[in-house]
Amino acid sequence: MLKEFADQSDNSAPKTGEQARRIIWIDLLDPSPTEVASVETLIGAKLPSLGALSEIESSSRLRNEDGVLYMSTPSTAQRPEGARVTPPLGFVLSADRLVTVRFMPLQTFDTVARKIAEDHSAARSGIEVFIMLCEEIVDRVADALEHLAAELNGLSTETFHADDTRGRHANRANRILRIQLRQVGRLGDRFAEMRDGLQGLARVIAYADEDVCNWSDGALTQRIARLRQDIHSLSDYEEQLANKVQFVLDALVGLIGIAQNDIFKVLTIVSIVGIPPTLMAGVYGMNFKNMPEYDWAWGYQYGWAVILISAIIPLVWFKAKGWF
Repeated sequence: MLKEFADQSDNSAPKTGEQARRIIWIDLLDPSPTEVASVETLIGAKLPSLGALSEIESSSRLRNEDGVLYMSTPSTAQRPEGARVTPPLGFVLSADRLVTVRFMPLQTFDTVARKIAEDHSAARSGIEVFIMLCEEIVDRVADALEHLAAELNGLSTETFHADDTRGRHANRANRILRIQLRQVGRLGDRFAEMRDGLQGLARVIAYADEDVCNWSDGALTQRIARLRQDIHSLSDYEEQLANKVQFVLDALVGLIGIAQNDIFKVLTIVSIVGIPPTLMAGVYGMNFKNMPEYDWAWGYQYGWAVILISAIIPLVWFKAKGWF
């Protein structure tokens, strides 16, 4: 799908043809070969494919060809359902216009498009559109981090402050631990995606900084400086949250280890308690003729008493030691 946005802010004089519709932003969403060819003919430059945008080398993600900046960055958006990775974003920026290439719907782009449609003076050049997109991405990353931080705090509260019910409801507690582990893994995965997106966006803005300032005669210097400062702050905050994710993960693994130790402790107690009764039953089950207990009137009751006492003594000893 292809969207075009033209500079219509200057209505002081009638214009015709190309002057009446000077395109400042072309947004390509999962473009078809026909749309790609049409845009390449219009701008006189080759557009990057999904494979090219996914390259990890800096030389592939950031390059300048004849005054046209080709930049790509991992997206900070939520991964599409069923997809293994989040499709990257591509920017083709020149002094005249901006071309964006993306392969998934993004609310960020729709919001910027709506702002430009409602107020034509919001962006009068592709450079301003590029900065607006970066600012909107940063705002949405901040909101997403706040939401994830609240979710992580809730998980931390459940992990450290919930009542310990392992002894009474072991199966239920184990199910809860499994759910919490999956939740921690999902949060860690999401933070990793946002970290890649923030780092990629920071590289894109830093790479475009010098050319953008020259093209705009320094008018956008302060906005770019604020962008870089905001990204740096968000990166620090994301790192703090990622460390907390690791801390909660370590705590959950420790709780799982404690639960496993409880199981092994019960099995150990049962096996040890069963040894003396087994020994007594073996002794009095040998059926030798010279065993005096066979002639006792209360021999059967005596045997049971010895077996029970031999089982109770280890239980009393373990209780005294605080094993259970």
